[in-house]
Amino acid sequence: MNTLKPTYLPAFLQQTGATSWLLFFVAAVLIFSGMGLRDPWPADEPRFAFIAKEMVETGQWFFPARAEELYPDKPPIFMWTIAFFYWLTGSMRWSFLLPSALAGMLTLVLVYDITKRLWDKKSALVAGWLLLFSLQFLLQAKTAQIDAMVCAWITLGCYGLLRYCLVDGQFKWYALAWFFMGIGVITKGVGFLPVFMLLPYIWYARNTERSQRVVQHPLWTWFTGPVFMLAAISLWFIPMLLLVAQADNNAYEIYRDNILLKQTVTRYADAWHHVKPAWYFITSVIPVFWLPAILTVPWLIKPWLAAVKQYDGRILLPLGYVLLVIAFFSASSGKRGVYILPALPMLVIAIAPYYKELLSKKLLKNSLFVFTLGLSLLLTLLAILGLADVKAVSKLALKIEIEPWYLFLLIGVIGIVTLLLNRSYKWLAWPVFFSVLWLSYSTNGYQLRNNASTPISIYDQVQLQFAARQETQPQIALVNFSEQFFLFSPYAMYHFGAHTPNDQQLMAAYHWQQNEHQYVLIEESLLENSCFDVAQALDVGFAHRRHWMLLPISAKHADCQQAEVELKTYSYKTSASK
Repeated sequence: MNTLKPTYLPAFLQQTGATSWLLFFVAAVLIFSGMGLRDPWPADEPRFAFIAKEMVETGQWFFPARAEELYPDKPPIFMWTIAFFYWLTGSMRWSFLLPSALAGMLTLVLVYDITKRLWDKKSALVAGWLLLFSLQFLLQAKTAQIDAMVCAWITLGCYGLLRYCLVDGQFKWYALAWFFMGIGVITKGVGFLPVFMLLPYIWYARNTERSQRVVQHPLWTWFTGPVFMLAAISLWFIPMLLLVAQADNNAYEIYRDNILLKQTVTRYADAWHHVKPAWYFITSVIPVFWLPAILTVPWLIKPWLAAVKQYDGRILLPLGYVLLVIAFFSASSGKRGVYILPALPMLVIAIAPYYKELLSKKLLKNSLFVFTLGLSLLLTLLAILGLADVKAVSKLALKIEIEPWYLFLLIGVIGIVTLLLNRSYKWLAWPVFFSVLWLSYSTNGYQLRNNASTPISIYDQVQLQFAARQETQPQIALVNFSEQFFLFSPYAMYHFGAHTPNDQQLMAAYHWQQNEHQYVLIEESLLENSCFDVAQALDVGFAHRRHWMLLPISAKHADCQQAEVELKTYSYKTSASK
């Protein structure tokens, strides 16, 4: 294998003891900061948290459900981890973010370790810092979505393949790689992505003399990989099939068919939402969410091409994998920015060994400094204009339902001061600003946004309405299903199917409401031309830019000729409402 010239850390990092312990300490502070200060926020967090909560409360862990209705969109692995921590701690605030945070730490450790083995410890530190200060990585590590966890499993798969192909050739790493691909598949379908790394490896192996390779592999070992992946998948897949067959229940059969076909093959080949053009990731995601790593690419094109021509597998395999992952997701019509997160860890591995050359590029350092200083100035300016109640800016507060001006001012001023004090180390501009941003947002920002991003205020108003009516046994049916209204409700809740059209839910709610203890919670906009009298509705306030109404039985039009619909009524009762 070709080797590069030794690289070194800047003197500043050496003087401040920038070793691996500092990297992981800072990572832990940034990733775990704010945990316990906020509740699950839309769009996905309340769904997974509610499913996990229901698992613990009902004891039914194998099939995820939302208020009794099966949830067939994702396998249960991620929900199980939240449920485990909720069972362990009894606090959803402390448990729902832990799986993503731990997955983020695991990904960082894997990137650091494999880069150290491929290059050296100094390059490993650079890769670790680059990943930690990448916007998309930290955002997902601090968000209760599946993507941070599936990224960890995929990175573990890539780690195993790189160790097997380029480092020591021990078969256990190949087996581990495929096994965790399988775990990734039963976490979120796309766990097989590390397989793409084998395509550039084939080209590498065909063009590199056997005597020049670090490791040699018996031919038979390559064919065993899928066996380990299927073994991991079967840990969930086979019990699921057996339980569905034993249940003899149409709902479980629909669950099986949906999760095996619609949520995998159909979602990729014929997406029905998040439809974006082929260039979406290149133009709308990577330039923003892969900062600052993506800024280095113009200076790396020539060195990368030189490494590819020399068949340097340490660059060829990670970089080829990144390009193939982007191409794979770009080929599908359905796209979300988080889909390409698993490519980011391999990108920083391909960047890291060239940091000496990158740090000598004045334009790169100056650009990063000016960019981050500009962001600090922009936040400060927005804060000043917002506090001055300039109409064009104050509209932003109305849109996001909070007034973030003091938070913006705090981040902006601290950013400006610290950046100006560190002008001698311009390459530190982004890490300084990024740390200030996330630490401020993870503390003050979480507390500022929490009520606006949850239905807590709605239930406060509902409680006041029930107190005024001396209601002691309320039951609430929700029209236009939303998991967060179940997650935060202290009352017995009912719904008529998460994917049932709103007009049918409205009809079902009309017929469900039979006594004075039953109420319907609904957005005001859905009441137009309905069988309910808006004048009799109880106003319970605004949440998520929607006006919510609580309908007592007196709001029903007695003479409404509303056809009864045959919909199953699902229920959820918290411990407080039982």
